[in-house]
Amino acid sequence: MSDSRETFLAARDLLLRLRADYDAAVREFRWPELDRFNWALDIFDHLPAERTALWLVGEADEKQSFGELKARSDQVANHLHALGVKRGDRVLLLLPNMRPLWEAMLGLMKLGAVIIPATTLLAEADLQDRFERGRIRHAIVPAALTPRFAKLAGDYTRIAVGGAPGWHRFEDAYEQPKSFVPEGITNADDPLLLYFTSGTTARPKMVLHSHRSYPAGHLSTMYMIGVRPGDVHLNISSPGWAKHAYSSFFAPWTAGATIVAMTQARFDPVETLDLLQRCGVNTFCAPPTVWRMLVQQDIARWKLPLREALSAGEPLNPEVIAHVEQVWGLTVRDFYGQTETTSLVGNPPGQKIVPGSMGRPLPGYRIAVVDESGNEAEEGEIVVGLSPRPAGLMQGYQQDDGEMQRIDGAWYHTGDTAQRDKDGRITYVGRTDDVFKSSGYRISPFELESALIEHRAVAEAAVVPSPDAQRFAVPKAFIVLAAGFAPDQSTARDIFTQMRERLAPYKRVRRLEFTDLPKTISGKIRRVELRQAEAARRHENARGPAEFWEEDFPDLRA
Repeated sequence: MSDSRETFLAARDLLLRLRADYDAAVREFRWPELDRFNWALDIFDHLPAERTALWLVGEADEKQSFGELKARSDQVANHLHALGVKRGDRVLLLLPNMRPLWEAMLGLMKLGAVIIPATTLLAEADLQDRFERGRIRHAIVPAALTPRFAKLAGDYTRIAVGGAPGWHRFEDAYEQPKSFVPEGITNADDPLLLYFTSGTTARPKMVLHSHRSYPAGHLSTMYMIGVRPGDVHLNISSPGWAKHAYSSFFAPWTAGATIVAMTQARFDPVETLDLLQRCGVNTFCAPPTVWRMLVQQDIARWKLPLREALSAGEPLNPEVIAHVEQVWGLTVRDFYGQTETTSLVGNPPGQKIVPGSMGRPLPGYRIAVVDESGNEAEEGEIVVGLSPRPAGLMQGYQQDDGEMQRIDGAWYHTGDTAQRDKDGRITYVGRTDDVFKSSGYRISPFELESALIEHRAVAEAAVVPSPDAQRFAVPKAFIVLAAGFAPDQSTARDIFTQMRERLAPYKRVRRLEFTDLPKTISGKIRRVELRQAEAARRHENARGPAEFWEEDFPDLRA
C-alpha cells in the first residue's frame, strides 16, 4: 500500500468515525499528505468488489458492482489509449446519466487525461468556445448529439456512445483487456478536471482541479453528507456541473456507498419519491428547486428509509425545511461550496440547525467573513484561508492563452457575501458581483446581455434575477429598444424566440421588460437598483407596464 493511499484512507476513516462530532472532526482532521496519487487506481479499484457501485434507474434498472466497474473502466482506459488519448490530453466528456459516463470518468482518470465535463444542453457556440480555449483533443458524446459537432472546426478524436458515421464506437472498449497498467505515475498535483463556470465576463471562466483537489478535497463533502460505507445515495444533479462530481462521484464512492442515478431526461417529483422508497435510499441531496417540487406532493404517502436529507446550490426556504421535518421527521441540512472548491461550509450530521444558516466551516477549511478592508466582520465576503492551503481548492483559473492564474496570498476570495453570527454560523447573502443562480445553475448577466444585444430591436439590456417560487430566480432582461421598434407583444415574442435559438435552456431569459436603465454618473448600469426593484415587484405580485413573460407565449415554453 502506497504512503499516499494510507494517508488518504486514514483521513477518510477519521471523518467516518467522527461523523457526528463536529468539534472533534475540526480539531483532529488534517488534509492527507499526497505525493503520487491517482484516486481511481489507488482508492476506487480497492473498494469491495461485490458491493453495488452504480445503480441506474430509468425505463429499466441497471447495476454495476465495484468489481465490474473496475474492469469496465480498465477496458475503457485501454480503448482510449489505443485511440491516442495520452496523459495530459484534454478530453470533452459530454454525456448524460448513463453507464459510460462513470466508466469514462474512471478510465480517463486512470490514463492521467484532463477531463472537461460538459452539460448536454450546450449549444454549438458553447462547444466551439470550449474546444478553442480548453484545447480539447478528444470528445466523448452520445450518438444523438454528434450532429452538433458537424460544423466544429479542429482536429480531434471523435468517440460516440452508440456509434455514428465518422466516429469511433465507445462500446469497442468492451473488447479490450480487463486489466490496465498505467504508463507512468500520477502526481497528486497533476491536472485532472477543467470546468467552465460562469463569471462576470461574456465567456465562462476555466477552473482547473488536480488529482489532489477534487478526489481528496471531497473528503469534506463526504463528511458533510454523512454518507457511510454500504449506504445508498441519490444526488439530483446534471452531469457536466461540479455538483455531479461532488456527490454523484467522489464523496459517496470514497465512503464505499452505492450511487443511484436517474436516467430520464426530465425531472418528475412522483417518480423521484417512488425511487427513494423502492431503492432504499439512505442519503439524498437535491437543489432547492427539487425540494420545492417534492413538497408540492403529499409526501406523507411515501415511507422512506432516509437518514440524511441535504440541499445545496442556493438557500432553501425555511417553510420547505419545516414541512419536511413535520412529515418525515428529517431536517434538510444545507451546505455551501463552489466549482472552485469542495464543500466549504455546512450543517453536518448531529448539529443544531439554525434556520436560514448554511452552517459552519467544514473540517480542513479556515473560513472568515471580511469587509472591504479585509477585516473580519459580521457581514462581508466569504474568504478561505490559504495558510495552510486546503486540499480542496482549485489549482487556479486557466487563462485563454493557457497560462494559469494561481491563487496566492493569505485568502481565496469566493465572491460570495454572508453574515456570520457569534457561534460562527454563516448565512448566505448574495454575490459580490452580479452572477446569480437559477435552479442551481450559475448565470452570468453579461453573457445573456451579450446575446440580447445581437437582436436588432435591442439597443441596451441589463439582466438581473427575478424571484421565482419554483426556480428560486429566473433571468429577467430590462431592455432599451432601438429606434423604430415598439414595446409590444410582437417584439417580445421575437426576442424570446431568438434567445431560444442562441442560449442553452438553463440560461434563457424568461422575463423581459421594455424600459429605461438606471445608470451611474459614469454611465454604468445600476443593476443593484434593478434587482431591488424587481424583488419588490415580485413581492407585490405586480408586473411593469411593458413587461412580458415567456409563459405568455405557450408555444415558446419548454
